[in-house]
Amino acid sequence: MADEFEKMGESLRGKTGKGLGEWVAAARATGISGHMALVNHLKSEHGLGHGYANMIVHAANASSSLSQDGDALVEAAFDGARAHWRPLYDRLIALVQGFGDDVELAPKKGYVSLRRKKQFALLQPSTKDRFDIGLALKGEAPTGKLELAGSWNAMVSHRVRIAADEADDRVAAWLRAAYDRAG
Repeated sequence: MADEFEKMGESLRGKTGKGLGEWVAAARATGISGHMALVNHLKSEHGLGHGYANMIVHAANASSSLSQDGDALVEAAFDGARAHWRPLYDRLIALVQGFGDDVELAPKKGYVSLRRKKQFALLQPSTKDRFDIGLALKGEAPTGKLELAGSWNAMVSHRVRIAADEADDRVAAWLRAAYDRAG
């Protein structure tokens, strides 16, 4: 994953003339604290695409494995009232890694992004009562638990809200479909 961020950083410099460190300094200098508010600022004021803006904000806020130890971010996501979600997370990770050896885990603050050539899903222990799965299934009609993500997370098109016992064959099929589309 570090290689991918390094490549994105090189590409960022090529497109904008500024490296990631310079963009991080500029982002911090705005004084904007909210993640999406800062992403939107970078997009509207500097013409950055969502992927670059999101990467810069994660680096500026030390909220991803780009700037912190990925294992520590995962542990923090499953502390306290959300600790009971860890076995579900571990089952879902094992399932997805069984799809192919090209699955990359990119922990962020509060969730883990699942990538192939691009992000195809995210796993998030949202509350003590709900676990969210974000899926990149653009164009897929919502059905049952599969709903449009709306403004929940701009990096995915759909969301599935589940309780521990609801990670069934439908969830596995949606994850597989998102994985297949990302190849």
